[in-house]
Amino acid sequence: MSRTVMIVDDSLFMRKIMRGILVEKGYIVVAEAASGIEAMRNLHTSHPDIIMLDIILPDSNGLDLLESVITACPDSKVIVCSSLGEDSVVRKALNLGACAYLQKPFTPEKISEVLESLGG
Repeated sequence: MSRTVMIVDDSLFMRKIMRGILVEKGYIVVAEAASGIEAMRNLHTSHPDIIMLDIILPDSNGLDLLESVITACPDSKVIVCSSLGEDSVVRKALNLGACAYLQKPFTPEKISEVLESLGG
């Protein structure tokens, strides 16, 4: 069962919210990153089962980062979490290899639903 998670979001508040929900659901948050550079650095040491990835980051586009993350950590399942909800953005994320797309704002129940759909 996939249990380790890395949260990539430039908002400290959003990372705290996600961490709280994930820990309550029994997941272990092994890393957090506020930027694409930090995310890639953490990938090499944490090897998470699941990566929660925001699209809007200060130093990179999350969709471009998604490709790098999947190449660097092909066994990780990536859930894109973003306030962007346009169909074209969702489709592109899924076509690039994201396992799921979670639109902000979300509820703890929605996160659980997405995680369960991945077999977690």
